[in-house]
Amino acid sequence: MKDWVKGRVVAKRQWNHRLFSMQFDAPVADFKAGQFTQVALDIGEERVGRPYSLVNAPQERPLEIYFNAVPEGPLTPRLSDLNPGDEVWIASTASGVFTLDAMPAARDLWLIATGTALGVYLSILRTADPWERFERVLLVHGVRSSDELTYGDTLGALRDAHGERFSFVPVLSRERREGMLHGRIPPLLAAGEVEGRAGVPIEAEHSHLMLCGQAEMIKEVRAFLEARGMRRHRRNEPGHYTTEQYH
Repeated sequence: MKDWVKGRVVAKRQWNHRLFSMQFDAPVADFKAGQFTQVALDIGEERVGRPYSLVNAPQERPLEIYFNAVPEGPLTPRLSDLNPGDEVWIASTASGVFTLDAMPAARDLWLIATGTALGVYLSILRTADPWERFERVLLVHGVRSSDELTYGDTLGALRDAHGERFSFVPVLSRERREGMLHGRIPPLLAAGEVEGRAGVPIEAEHSHLMLCGQAEMIKEVRAFLEARGMRRHRRNEPGHYTTEQYH
C-alpha cells in the first residue's frame, strides 16, 4: 500500500485551455532530478492517483508538476479545478531511474521531449549536474502549436546562465512559426534538420540522448539512433540513449 502524505496547493498556472502547472507544499522525502511522484484525490470512495514528473529541482520548494487536463480522464479534470489552499495527496517518496546519475559519460547531452515531458528536463536542467558533466546540453521540445511552448522564462534563464553551452530547439507539428522547426521530431532528425538547427551532430562517440514523451516518438527515434549504430543504455551494458514513456 502506497504511503501518502497530505499536501496543499500553493499556486496554479494555466498555460492554455488544457495545460497546467501546479505547485504543492507537502512533507515528502528528498528526490533526484528526473524522478516522478504520485498525486491523488479522493473521488467518491476511491483514491485516484497518477504519476507526474517533478518540475522543480530537488533543492527547490514548493513541489511542482506539469500536466495536460484530459476531459475524459479520471483525475486531471478535477486536479485542474483545484485552487490554492485545496488539499491533495502526495506520495511520500518519489520514484524512477530517469536520472543523470544513471547515465554514462558523454560530451553532449540531448534531451528530447514531446508535450508535458518537458517538465522532467526542467528539473534536471535546474541542477548543477548537466553543466558539470557535459560540454553541451541540447533540448528539443515537440508540440502541436506555439501556445504549448511553455516555461519560456525558465528556458531564457538557462540560456542567460549557460550561453552557447545550452541550445533549445522548438518543434511545431501543426503550425509554422519563424525560427522554429515544422513537423514531427523523428522525420526532422532523419532529415538532419534538428542537428542542423542545434549545430551539433548526434554521434555514438560523443552523444547521449534522453527520450521522454509519446510512445510513437520514442519508437521512431530509437530506430533512427540504432540505424546509426547507437544502442539503448542499460545498467550492465552502457549505451547511447535512455527512454521514459509518457502516455
